[in-house]
Amino acid sequence: MEQKIRVAIVGYGNIGKYALEAVETAPDMECAGIVRRSVEGLQQSADGQYMLDGVRAVTDINELGKVDVAILATPSRKVEENAKKYLAMGINTVDSFDIHTQIVDLRKSLDPVAKENKAVSIISAGWDPGSDSIVRTLMQSLAPKGISYTNFGPGRSMGHSVAVRAIAGVRDALSMTIPVGTGIHRRMVYVELEEGADFKAIEAAIKADPYFVNDETHVQQVDCVDDLNDVGHGVNLVRKGVSGKTHNQLFEFNMTINNPALTSQVLINMARATMRQQPGCYTMIEIPVIDMLPGDKEEIIRHLV
Repeated sequence: MEQKIRVAIVGYGNIGKYALEAVETAPDMECAGIVRRSVEGLQQSADGQYMLDGVRAVTDINELGKVDVAILATPSRKVEENAKKYLAMGINTVDSFDIHTQIVDLRKSLDPVAKENKAVSIISAGWDPGSDSIVRTLMQSLAPKGISYTNFGPGRSMGHSVAVRAIAGVRDALSMTIPVGTGIHRRMVYVELEEGADFKAIEAAIKADPYFVNDETHVQQVDCVDDLNDVGHGVNLVRKGVSGKTHNQLFEFNMTINNPALTSQVLINMARATMRQQPGCYTMIEIPVIDMLPGDKEEIIRHLV
């Protein structure tokens, strides 16, 4: 029987928890453990190991023995340093880095580290960027001339919400993405503030953040963010263009999702795909889609082609 891929989950917020579920249901994987900044307060097993949701938790990945892939379930702004750390150990990495304008720079930064240590990194492995990127690429190939529109939501943006929560004085935050149409979005940001925090200063900091600077952004103070929270999201992708010399080709893709659950499933698919690539750093549009699926390649072809 083929040896299972040993996966470590780095970080255990929403993405980390759903990633564990996805690993546990993958027939070709096993969870080596969870890596956290602290294990204080966690239950201990009879042999003294710290446990979290039935899985070993550590502060150093070296405590887990052989690890094939590290799932970086961390904020986007922590991805580069974490990826370089694990790639330098020869461990493959996958992440859901979602700052679109910085993806090319991240790829250039991680590629030499991965190659030097004979490891593989797949970056921006979520649903957008990620699986939506593949759909956009396919649509453009089918109508090379034309215009594509990506309309997000309405739904909660995890990356944007995390970015707001990192601002001093913010106790909790929810960033909702509202589609206006033709790829234009409105950001509705709801903030729960620490006592004494300056709302106007926080509002200005949010609007100046790279996550928000290119969109119409509205910030509202609320008493309790949790009363508003919903992890649902969605997307509508449209391309209208020309195939050869034939005009009026129209393609559309829609989905309504649980945001962290789908992101985590994509991460697990890409963890599998790292085991089938040559050393280096990749985005999802560079990965053969068949490498995302478990099982025999010929059986997959027979079933899906």
